[in-house]
Amino acid sequence: MASSVAPDTIIDSPRPETSKKIDFGRMNRKAWLVTALLVLFQIVAFADKAVLGLVASEAIPDLGISAVEFGFIGSAFFFLYAVVSVVTGFLAARFSVRWIILTMGVVWAVMQFPMLLGGGAAILLVTRIVLGGAEGPATAMSLTSVHSWFEPRRRALPSNLVAAGSTLGPVLAAPALAWVIGEWGWRWAFGALGIVGFVWVVAWVLLAGDGPHSGHGKLGEGEDGVSAEATAEMDTEDVDKQKPIALWRAFASLTFLAAVIGGGSNFWVQGFVTTWLPQYLGTVVGLSLPQVGTVTTIPWILGAIVLLFLGYLGHRLMQKGFDSHRSIAVPFGIAALVAGICFILVQTASGVFAVALLCIAAGCSLAYPMTASALAFSVGKKQRPIMMATLGGVASVGAIISPTLVGWLMTRAGYVSPPSGSELTPEMANNMAAGVHQAFTITGVVLLVGGVLCIRFLRPEALGRKLQAGYSK
Repeated sequence: MASSVAPDTIIDSPRPETSKKIDFGRMNRKAWLVTALLVLFQIVAFADKAVLGLVASEAIPDLGISAVEFGFIGSAFFFLYAVVSVVTGFLAARFSVRWIILTMGVVWAVMQFPMLLGGGAAILLVTRIVLGGAEGPATAMSLTSVHSWFEPRRRALPSNLVAAGSTLGPVLAAPALAWVIGEWGWRWAFGALGIVGFVWVVAWVLLAGDGPHSGHGKLGEGEDGVSAEATAEMDTEDVDKQKPIALWRAFASLTFLAAVIGGGSNFWVQGFVTTWLPQYLGTVVGLSLPQVGTVTTIPWILGAIVLLFLGYLGHRLMQKGFDSHRSIAVPFGIAALVAGICFILVQTASGVFAVALLCIAAGCSLAYPMTASALAFSVGKKQRPIMMATLGGVASVGAIISPTLVGWLMTRAGYVSPPSGSELTPEMANNMAAGVHQAFTITGVVLLVGGVLCIRFLRPEALGRKLQAGYSK
């Protein structure tokens, strides 16, 4: 059937009664334009996450704060992350996601300028808290928006393209912001992000919109509903027609639990990669500073490649009639299993092989948005943003726990940071290695558990059928 239609003609298979009323060719171009803007949206969001680490060496003495205080400011980014994610998910069920994303973009841009204009440590703390709240729902809202432009069986590839934007953020931001810092000083790193943010906001206002599959509005309004037939799973094509359900039933399901643990394992790795990986590579592996800078970008590049490949694979599988469990959840679970095995093996390796295992492990652990994309198939389009945003908020706890746990394990192993101007002794390097290797083992186990749970229990269409049969409003 697909071979008889030009690839640039439609994004959906139109129903006969509507095919004469809608210009599907124009929708196709608009759909991919919005997808491109959302990829940029994710890049900007993750570039902002990277900026604090890039300015650390200059900002700490300029602001007159200790490394511990600077670390607390970094952690503050996640204080409102989960809460705002959940609240925004409920708002997106009633209001246009286009305007919610616009609001987030404006907040991101505005919050950069206080530091450019001379803000101190207190201002930095406040702006990071606000930014974390505004960026918490970013992935869920991006996926909600892109899902509104594609019919269910065509969502896997654009979803993973948007997700790949998050992995490209640090890769693109690091060299660009490093150049800005070198030319104009560390405060201009924030200013540059603010300017880029406003340019994106203008483009979004002029070019974006909600797609034909959007679900904002009064719950229950315009729902066709689906009957709960005696089948194992709901047809993927019918997921957008599901009636609103009692959401607590969905949150109490094994499907949601599997998505939380699977997605949380990915957040767990993000927390470690952004906080401790550079120091581990320099101290334990023995890489030079330029080598550390190069190696730390490899997991993000690999993560983008993994997401693009799995997105293409999921697209092909869904076009062949497979459901979201087989097309999205199982590939995600396999990636998590590969990552978990590699993390466990790192402590048995050394040199180039250890670096390669770390890069593979971290790269395969950056696919969190796939769990949200899969979970979206379990409810109707009006409750889709609630499910994805709540998942993101709960799973993000992994990024809060892992950096603290790694630091505690290092301290427990006897590691003590050397005084300023002193070199780390071989004994302290060994203590750091012992603590981090314990963290690798724990991380590997978390990923293995998350991967297995997603492969076994992340079955969105089956959950949707069950919810429609017994708990629809």
